[in-house]
Amino acid sequence: MPDRTCPGAAGAAPAILALLLISALAILPVTAATQYRGTGPVFIATVSGTNEFVAGQDTTIHIIVRNVGLNDLKQVGMGTIDPEDPQNTAKAVTIGLNSSGDDIQVRTDPQMVGDIQGGNSVSVDFRAKISSNATVGEYQLPLTLTYRYPKVMVQEQADIFEFQYLDGQDTLPVTVRIKPEVKVDVISAVPEQVTAGSEGFLNLTIKNTGAEDGTMAAVRLVRNGASPIIPATSSVFIGDFPSGSTITCRYKISVSKDASDQTYPVDIAVSYTNREGDVVTSDAATVGIPVNAKPSFTIVSAVPEIPRGSGRIIDVRYRNDGATTVYAAQARIVEHSPITVTDDTSYLGDIAPGATATARFAVSADDTADPAAYSLDSTVRFRDASDTSLESDTIQLPLKVVAGASGIPGGLLTIAGCIVVLLILGGAFFLYRQKNKSR
Repeated sequence: MPDRTCPGAAGAAPAILALLLISALAILPVTAATQYRGTGPVFIATVSGTNEFVAGQDTTIHIIVRNVGLNDLKQVGMGTIDPEDPQNTAKAVTIGLNSSGDDIQVRTDPQMVGDIQGGNSVSVDFRAKISSNATVGEYQLPLTLTYRYPKVMVQEQADIFEFQYLDGQDTLPVTVRIKPEVKVDVISAVPEQVTAGSEGFLNLTIKNTGAEDGTMAAVRLVRNGASPIIPATSSVFIGDFPSGSTITCRYKISVSKDASDQTYPVDIAVSYTNREGDVVTSDAATVGIPVNAKPSFTIVSAVPEIPRGSGRIIDVRYRNDGATTVYAAQARIVEHSPITVTDDTSYLGDIAPGATATARFAVSADDTADPAAYSLDSTVRFRDASDTSLESDTIQLPLKVVAGASGIPGGLLTIAGCIVVLLILGGAFFLYRQKNKSR
């Protein structure tokens, strides 16, 4: 049978299939894109942690800002690509906290925090100074946010989006509270002749200038850093300490021996129970306490001369160069070769500032001592106004060893003198015997 197939039909079949496949793809819908429509970003701000502060405090306010803006419409099938930014996204956000008059001064500049998408939050910190004159109460600090957001998104073609960004600004209230507290104001701080290296007393008068009525209160005296004033009595219980009231306390203190004649700080704070039943401590108040340097002494008498090989009683006059009276003072010297001290301690008594007292010592020089200038170590031990026993720094006592008459050692002069005396006595006795025989 003859073949009825048209010539070339076998070669056209693949081309027909390809055309059919292209036609089928052309009538399929495009891939759907998801878009959201909304009113834009919406913010709320809250203080993280405590929002209660006290007058005079330096603090940091921790704030959390959340974008709660929602997309109220979801559209599917608008195009072939998703939009870059949902309409509730805030772009390039800057957050600043403003001061509230003179009571609360914000010291941190506005901060850039980047983008905040809907449902997300950021945390920002602002340093602030609460004025010491700030009144108790609630304050609203304005928190300002500036940003940009997508307002209109139009897709006229499947592969083209048009974005329109608008500027936005919101101001949110941030609530902080100034709470009452006991505030210490030192009316007077009077020491009782406080001297370096000694103990004494400090009389304090303080006033509660805060708005809180403290109960079960105790006034604490605290050492300030490395101050040489060290409280021996650290706390005095005073009970109730109402706002505006004044109390007086007395403390025993000690002063390190290296303190000089100047004023040194101490801190005063009050621990109390507040109106909420919590035990708290007030901010410390610092006050200066004048301290007298440890009394010093100067020898103002002439340099005593000691003949070589002999001894003598010397008078040494001491002057009190300190600012306070010393009591029951006694001077002491320490011998060293070639000087010998027979009586090394002498009582001086009470010496007022600028006054002098004389000590007497028995001193001798060895036969081998060279005629020259020497010095002995001398100290003065005394009691201060608090009856604390103290000792002065070492005072140099100058001495001068001199040769005996005609350069003969003093010991030989003494022996020669004794011989002369014996000869005179012997001659007198001989004359006395001769006179008796002649009778």
